[in-house]
Formats: sequence, C-alpha cells, structure tokens
Amino acid sequence: MFRTALRNLLAHKTRLMMTALAVLLGTAFVSGTLVFSDSVGSAFRDRMSKSLGDVAVSVTAGGARPGTDAKDERPLDNRVVDSIRALPGVAAVRPSVGGAAVIADKGNNPAGSEWGSTGANYVPGTNGKDSRYPIVKGRGPAAEGEIVLDAKTAAKTGAKIGGTVRLAVDGPVMTKKLVGIAGTDDPRVSAGGSLALFDTATAQKLFGKPGEFSELVVSATPGTDQRKLTAEVRRVLPQSFEAQSGKQLAATESKMIDEQTSSIRKTLLVFAGISLFVGIFIIANTFTMLIAQRSREIALLRAVGATRRQVVRSVLIEAGLLGLTASAAGFVLGLGVATGLRSVLNATGASLPDGPLVVQPTAALTALGVGVVVTVLAAWLPSRKAARIAPVEALAAIDQAPAPRGLVLRNSLGAALTGLGVATMLYVTTFKNSSGLQYAMAGSALTLAGVIVLAPLLSRPFVHLFGRLAIRLSGVSGKLARENALRNPRRTAATASALMIGLTLITGLTVAAVSADRGMAKMGPQDLTADYKVSSSSYQGLSPEIARTLAGQPGVDAAVALRTTGFRTDDQPSLALATDVAAIARVADVRMVSGSLSDVRGTSAVAVSETFAKDRGLKAGATLPMSFYDGKKAAPRVVAVYRDNDVLDSVLTAPALLDPHMDKVRDDQVLLKAAPGRAKDLPAKIKETLGGNPLVKVQSQDDLRRAEAGNIDDVLYLMYGLLGMAVVIAVIGVVNTLAMSVFERTREIGMLRAIGLDRREVKRMVRLESVMIAMFGAVLGVGAGVFLAWAGGHLLRSSFPQYAMVVPWGRIGVFLLLALAVGVLAAVWPARRAAKLDTLEAIGAQ
Repeated sequence: MFRTALRNLLAHKTRLMMTALAVLLGTAFVSGTLVFSDSVGSAFRDRMSKSLGDVAVSVTAGGARPGTDAKDERPLDNRVVDSIRALPGVAAVRPSVGGAAVIADKGNNPAGSEWGSTGANYVPGTNGKDSRYPIVKGRGPAAEGEIVLDAKTAAKTGAKIGGTVRLAVDGPVMTKKLVGIAGTDDPRVSAGGSLALFDTATAQKLFGKPGEFSELVVSATPGTDQRKLTAEVRRVLPQSFEAQSGKQLAATESKMIDEQTSSIRKTLLVFAGISLFVGIFIIANTFTMLIAQRSREIALLRAVGATRRQVVRSVLIEAGLLGLTASAAGFVLGLGVATGLRSVLNATGASLPDGPLVVQPTAALTALGVGVVVTVLAAWLPSRKAARIAPVEALAAIDQAPAPRGLVLRNSLGAALTGLGVATMLYVTTFKNSSGLQYAMAGSALTLAGVIVLAPLLSRPFVHLFGRLAIRLSGVSGKLARENALRNPRRTAATASALMIGLTLITGLTVAAVSADRGMAKMGPQDLTADYKVSSSSYQGLSPEIARTLAGQPGVDAAVALRTTGFRTDDQPSLALATDVAAIARVADVRMVSGSLSDVRGTSAVAVSETFAKDRGLKAGATLPMSFYDGKKAAPRVVAVYRDNDVLDSVLTAPALLDPHMDKVRDDQVLLKAAPGRAKDLPAKIKETLGGNPLVKVQSQDDLRRAEAGNIDDVLYLMYGLLGMAVVIAVIGVVNTLAMSVFERTREIGMLRAIGLDRREVKRMVRLESVMIAMFGAVLGVGAGVFLAWAGGHLLRSSFPQYAMVVPWGRIGVFLLLALAVGVLAAVWPARRAAKLDTLEAIGAQ
C-alpha cells in the first residue's frame, strides 16, 4: 500500500500541485514566525550579553524607602565609589550617568527613535579608553563642548570629525564639536536609537546633579564569586541603594526579552494558524475529488483483497508524503519570510536589532510536523469515505451525489452550531465591559463553525439567485455554470468557506477599527481648548525655559506649562498636576463643582477632581495628606472641586507645592492658545523660535486625536497583510477546485463542444462558476464579519462610551469587488485548460 500511495502521488502530482502550494505557504508562515522570533530574541540577547559582559555588580539609587528618613538618603557619588572600590575582589568601578539626548538630523528631526535617544558619560580607564564605548575614529570627549556619536547617528546628521552637532536634552538647542565616533553594543542603539557621549562632568550637568551618578558598574577580579561580591557591596551601601549581580541583571533582561518575543510569536502564530485552517478546506476538497476520480481503482484494490484499513492507510500515506514534501519546501521559504518580517516591522517603527537568522531544530521539526499533521487530518475524512464505498458501487458509478441523509445530518448540526453561536453573541451584547471576552471568542468560533457546516445548504439559494443573473447575461454558459456549482454543493461550500474565513476576519477587523477611529475622533481631548500642545519627543520633559520663551512670542495668546508628580494618599498612588492656576482656564475647559481655582495658590491649597473627592470623601475645607516619593509629606487644604477633566489630573496645585519634590523641575507639556487669526502658522513659528529643536514635538488637536487613536489604520493595514496569506491560500483553493473539476468533467466538456459550445463559451462557463463560488464566500464572510463586530463591540461600552458601530460601506464594497476579481483571475488557468481540450479526445476520456 505504501508503493500504491507513492505511485498515486507521482501520478497526480500536477493535480496536487495547488494543494502542496497551500501547505507550503501555511508552513512557511509558521516556520518564518519561529525563526523570526528566535532570531530577534538572539539578537537582543547578544547585544545585552555584550553590554553586560564586564558587569559583576550593578548599583543603582533605589529612592526613598518606607520608614526611611529622607535626610539619611545619600546620592551615588565618589564616596560610594571609593567604599566599593576598597572591597576585596573588585577590579574596577565604572561610575555612569545617562539620560535622553535627542540629536538633530539634517532636517532638525530626531536622529534616533523616541525611546532610544541615549546620552551617557565616557569613562576612560588607565589606558585612556572606555571599554564599553570603543572609539573607532577620532577620540573620546574631554571637555564640555565636545561630543562623540555612534556611526549611524553621525551619518544621519552629516557631521564630520571636527564639525558641529546640534542636540537638546530638555531645553534649548545646544551645539557641540564632534571629536569621535564610537562603537556600542547597547540594544537601544542597535534597534534604531542614537548614542551621544560626553565627559563625566558634562553628563552630570545634563542628566543629573554635579558629582552624582545614576549607576555604578562593578567589575570583578578573575575567580571572584559574583554572589558573594554582591553581598559585600550591599553591606557597605545605604539602605536606599540597590545592588544586583551581573547574572541577576542578565536573567532579568533575558526574561524581558523572552516576554517581548513571545508576544510577537504568539500573535504571528495565530495568523499562521488561520492560514493553515484555510488550507484544510483545500486539502480535504482535493482528496475528496481525487478519491472520486479514482473510485474504480479503489474498487479494484478492494476486489483483489485490500481491506478498508489498507485503503485508508494508502490515502493517509499519500497525504503524509505530500505534507512532508510541501512542509520541507515551506520551511526553506520560511527563512525568507523571517527576513521579510524583520524588514516590514522595522518599516512600521519596531526598530528590531540586526543579527543573523537563528534556525533552531525545534522550528524545523515544528514546521514539518504541523504541515504533515494538518495534511493527514484534512485527508482523513475523505479516506474513510473512500473505504466505506462497496466495490460493486464504486465500479458502477464513478461519482455519486452525497447521500440525502448525510446532508440532513450536516444541516441539522450546522443549524445547531449556528444557533448556539448567535445566541452566545446576543448574550455578549448584554455585557457592558470586557468581562464577556471569553464568551465573545466562543460565540465567534461557534458562529463561524456553524456557517461553514451550513454552507452547502446556503449555497443553493445564492447560486440560484446569481445563476439567474448569469443566464440573462451569458445564456447557455451561465446556465451550465449554475448547474456545475449546484452539482456538488459540498465542494462549492468547502471552496467558498476558505475564502469566507479570511473575509470574515478582515471585515470584522475593519468594522471594529473604523468604529474605534470614529469614536476616538468624537472623544479626543474633549476638555482641551488650546490650539497646540508642545511636548518632548524623548518623554523626558521640557525645561521651564521653553514655556517662558514661547509665552513672549508674537501670535501666542497663552502658554501654560503643566508638570506632574506622583504621591500617595491613604496608601494609594495618585498624580498631582502643577500649573499656572490663574491661566489654566485659557487652555482647558475647567468646570467647577464647588470653590474657586483662584484660591489655589502657594503650598497650602489644592483643588481636586470630582471623582477623586468622591472616592476619598473630600470636600472643600478638608485636608489632603500627601506623601511624596522623596520621603517628604504635605497636608494642603482642599479649596475647590472640579469636574473630571481630560487635561487635568486628580489634584491641581500651584508649582510651589510640587517643585521641591522633583529631582529636576521639568514640564510635561506646554499648552498654547494662538492669538486670533494666528493659529495656522504657529507651529512653524514655534520651531523657528526654538531654533529647530529636535526635542520639541508640536501637535494640533487633530494630531492629538490621531495619536489617541493609536494609529488604528496602520495596525489595520498590518492585519490585512497578515490575513492576506489566508486569502491567497483561499484563492489557490478556488483555482485547484476548478482545475480538478475541469479534469473531472473532461468527457462532459467534450460532448458540449461536439454539440456546438465554442471555446469562448467554455471559458465563460468556467469563469462564471468561479465567480459564483468567490462571491458566495465573500457574501458569507462580510455578513458574518459585520455581525461579529456588532456583537463584540458591546464589550467596550464602559471603557469606551464613544464607541458606536460604523459600517464602512465603501471598504466593504471594495472587498466584494476584490472577491469578484478573485473569481475572474482564479478561473484564468482552468478556463484556458478547458477551452484547449481536444473534442474527440475529451469524448473518449475515461
């Protein structure tokens, strides 16, 4: 039977080609995802291990601890460095200080990613070199006006050794002389960030306080136990400092990398699974048709002694060999997919590090195993159906319609599944939050499964309806196409279902995304009346000098700076916002419940939001206990309560109360109100006023709404790309079904040609059949997608009250037109093949 299976596989290799292509694409997606995630994880770990290679112990300032008096806190300074350097086993202590330094490129935009714009101090050793940042050209920085960049950033800025570099940390633009180019293993830089190095005194001035460091990197002498050395370091440190061994730090970083790559892997594998699930319909369809065409052969095998089990085994072996061959080719193609995924995600701003492809044995085995298992499982039911046919029956009829009882049972099961799924989704509409998510997932799966099972029944009225139109337009060709589509409703339904799954997901995602986008546009920063928001592209805040500079510019009616600090009250974390209370009403719609903002001044009075006051039982005149994270406390009086506001936090204060508790006073944002008639040209004026500062980001209200929407369209298009593989496989299924159907009807087509049907009409017949199948799948997919999006959208009612379902008829029309195009294009090869059949040879075909 193995030889029989191998012979059948080789004999029908052309007919199995499209099925193999479907398996190949699905397994390529799986193997590409696994190789991609392994490669990215390895690249991150490689960069991380190099950057931590000489770290035996890392010491950082942990901040004030509960029960610790703030006056007992000590900074990381040279005294701490000396105490650690004196410990046995310590080879060196590297004091580091760093933060965000935004380098201006040639267009005055940030040269690195917003989260990866890194600034640090250059620490030369006894040999005058810093092992962490090897100089590849020039020298290290030695004075306040000097800077060193990494090679990529230097290329983006166009700066040469001896030339100038423009940058900003939290305030005005600075210009420094480029004295060197450095290499680095910092993952943030290799993943799209930028590196700027300064001498230690300059870095302390820019990122912290003179004489203080943000981290101490301790290197050990050979043979020193890291764990014991870490314990010794902890012993000499004040309570507020934290010490981690290099191994602990590496383990923590490795865990974070695993979590990040795991989430990417799981997401991509979901879409790979969808593609493989679509492929199941194609495989099952192909083997059902092949078995029908080989029923005489199977009958002869049964007649000469082959058992039902042997027949099943022969078909499954054939499927296994097909799956193994296609999966092996898919694994090779997956290497290209992995490379492409890195490029695509980097183009969308992912900033993944460069590195070689990492091919783990598990990736290869998983791809091969998944491909073989999916192919064998899809062929199992057709193989059992073949084994159940009696030899005499098979010899008497090559192709029989499905038994009526089988369709009745199938329709009953489909109705039950669909009813249960729809009922579950209707139950989901009663939820007002995401607690019903598991019901929505189960209901969606049941609804889709039910529609797939019911598809043969649903295909009849659709094909009849579409067939009428086809007959009016094409006459005999349309009638023949309708009869061919109705001849085997299971086959038609299976082919259409593959396309339906992809379009259901695409339609559902589109409806949800467009609805969310419209809801975000309605919501936006509702309480913001300012024309523009000025913020930092590095998330490190802005120097108060920027707000003062903008306030005096022509065209600016008001410039109000906002800065935030955290605190605890009743052992609960909260946020306090400090601003010019007298001017806040000029840039935000502040509505009072009680009291007046004019009473909020100095350090003794605050205003609170309505929800904050209600949750803590506060009223005007009450005292608000505040414990700041620097260990200090305050107890200002509540003098006003305002309605909840998108712009303001829970507590509103004057800067005098919060500024003493901030390590470095920085503004989170500056809200600008333009003078009448000056709003349009204000952004350009701001950039010009600030000297093309790369740090500054100016956003209008429309920009803020788009930012709030989270680039929904970008995410949606990415999802389209990922689901595109499933649609491509579905199209292959249409081509495969039509091609095998043409082979199956060779004699019939020959008879039609003999009685007068010309080649053009034969092509039209096949083309119309293909369009019927594609449009049936598209209509089912669009209908199911809209219903699931409508029901699932109810889960957002509490967290997103502005959400209301919007059906984007324009995009749905495009989907239907694309399905029409799919039907036409999928029929090109089968239609040409059918038209080229020789009439006499076709009539004589067995």
